[in-house]
Amino acid sequence: MNKVSYCKKCVYPSIGVNLDIDDDGICSACRTSEDIVDISDDEWKKRESKFVDLLESARKEAKGDYDCIIPVGGGKDSYWQVHQIKELGFNPLLVTYHGNNYLPEGQKNLDRMSEVFNSDHYIFHPGVSDLKKINKVCFEMMGDMNWHNHAGIKILPAQMAIKFQVPTFIWGEIAWDISGMFSPDDYAEYNKRTVLEHDMRGFTRKDMVGKGGLTEGSLRWCKMPSDEDFSKSNLKGVYLGNYFPWDANKQTKTIIERYDWESSREPFERTYRRISNLDDMHENGIHDYMKWIKFGYGRCSDHASKDIRLGYMTRQEGVEMVKKYDHVKPYRDLNRWLEYVDMSEFEFDKIADSFRDPRVWWIHNRRWWKDNVFGEPTSYGEVFLSTKNQDKYKK
Repeated sequence: MNKVSYCKKCVYPSIGVNLDIDDDGICSACRTSEDIVDISDDEWKKRESKFVDLLESARKEAKGDYDCIIPVGGGKDSYWQVHQIKELGFNPLLVTYHGNNYLPEGQKNLDRMSEVFNSDHYIFHPGVSDLKKINKVCFEMMGDMNWHNHAGIKILPAQMAIKFQVPTFIWGEIAWDISGMFSPDDYAEYNKRTVLEHDMRGFTRKDMVGKGGLTEGSLRWCKMPSDEDFSKSNLKGVYLGNYFPWDANKQTKTIIERYDWESSREPFERTYRRISNLDDMHENGIHDYMKWIKFGYGRCSDHASKDIRLGYMTRQEGVEMVKKYDHVKPYRDLNRWLEYVDMSEFEFDKIADSFRDPRVWWIHNRRWWKDNVFGEPTSYGEVFLSTKNQDKYKK
């Protein structure tokens, strides 16, 4: 198996999602960010004009009462999306999938959106008993207790676009700085294939029915519109990041000043940022811890890599942040979730170990080891994996 290497410019490992590292040791996300920096002010103005034309056309096409739909969670990005659309003079319908795991500040931000933007806001909240079952089943199946959130925020807007006869929905950031899989000139759009393969990990609701007490009714909300419905309704999902420069730090400053948006009052256990994922506490907590367990990097690596590319920190500063945060087991978040789904920590660790990637992890003296961006192979905790499943982790 190939040994994991790290980008020389940011802190991403070569095992990152859809990531490539070139012969100079630079990852594809950093290369794409260089292309974005090279976009001139005149070109951004042309892109903005192109976006306005797109929405004007969508407004004429909409048969309902809204110009577009904006999927929102109440976080910094969704506030910025609505801010941009309203500033351009359009009337959006806000749509939220509520996964029952908001931080208090995130819930407050969400509750205020219809007021501060004077926009209609549709919020869908699945039954909590079913959500607990889905959390547990998806953790056991794929090591992702937040599957329902990734599915809900991508499926619900498409359903609402058909229901309210508004074919265009607006996303925020495009995945340029996560993997570099798209060029700024691609104008990548929302599509069902990437939702299924990436957001939903290749699973559908049919894979869960009959497990952990889940029924068809438990997952009735989780049905993507058919290809025929997509075509007939001419659904189109576009990303603001294709048309406007994207800098979360600057954007957050604006929405705090304009709308009194709140960041997290308490620091997160696994990253230095306090402005991300307030609408989903587990994204920065145990969901992200599972990314570390699987692939050996986490949310701090994501945040540091973004900030290195934008010039907010040096690579060495990013390395120190990764060394401090990426490995941390988030007990505050974990204890909440274990009680939520009625699971012991031992059971959690045993299941989690079964998802470790052998390209990253090896076993020595009953402990897990991995290479790091700071250059030192390090041990990270005892092995809970059964003995018969340990052969593939030999160094």
